[in-house]
Amino acid sequence: MAPGNSKKKIVRDRYHFGIFDLESHKPILNFKFSILKLLLWPLGIITVLITSTVLLMIYTPLKEIVPGYPSARTREVMMYNALRADSLEKVIQLWEIHLTNLQRVLAQEEPMAPGQILPKGQTTDIPEFAVGGRSQEDSLLRAGAALKEQQSRSSISGGSLQIEGLHFFPPVKGLITSTFNPAENHFAIDVVAPENSVIYAVLDGTVNFASWTDEFGYVLQIQHENNLLSIYKHCSQLFKKVGDPVTAGSAVAVIGQQGTFSTGFHLHFELWHKGVPLNPADYINF
Repeated sequence: MAPGNSKKKIVRDRYHFGIFDLESHKPILNFKFSILKLLLWPLGIITVLITSTVLLMIYTPLKEIVPGYPSARTREVMMYNALRADSLEKVIQLWEIHLTNLQRVLAQEEPMAPGQILPKGQTTDIPEFAVGGRSQEDSLLRAGAALKEQQSRSSISGGSLQIEGLHFFPPVKGLITSTFNPAENHFAIDVVAPENSVIYAVLDGTVNFASWTDEFGYVLQIQHENNLLSIYKHCSQLFKKVGDPVTAGSAVAVIGQQGTFSTGFHLHFELWHKGVPLNPADYINF
């Protein structure tokens, strides 16, 4: 008989195992078996145990005892955070659309649809809107704003002596690199000065804004008498906070180059009267 067939016969053959009483020769234990069954029974038992354990871990709370598996409270927090993140993403997308179209309107350009601003696949829940020519209401609003601006400029001209009679303290001594140019929406002058130069208040007043912005770094805004407002942008440090009183010539900030719109150490200085921008160079000797 071939060796291979002999081994198969040994595995498949049935054997008789018995235990007898030595004196009475009565059988105490008697059963038949084969080598194959002896191997299959433990494998079957192990398979049943593993399957039962896996099912218990999947469908019962026992899975929470597994190291690294999140608890019910943790899963609830994760779901809540995922929903909040999704909501915040939609808010950011809406703000991006709003800011882009606001910039285009200020630049005398037509607004764009959400699909033209956001990448594909991010406009599913963003409502579309018409982006044709300006409506009649928009034209009337623009005409009213232009008339109001003209009236404000006339008011400034009528009270120019009062403004020009004020003594403006130079906010910083330096070189003017960008002049006042409303045609290009630059309602300020940019003054270059050495690093760590101190910025001073131009008049007595009260701080009504002092915070960080991504575009202009630290920004300080001071409300003065006679409806005058001075604004200091691209600061690296602020010495005052909202509500603080300031006097003309007092230190209020340090020059910087912070903000996405900055190209170096300089002060972006704006001067407003009754909501209308003024040319600071007409009143201040830099």
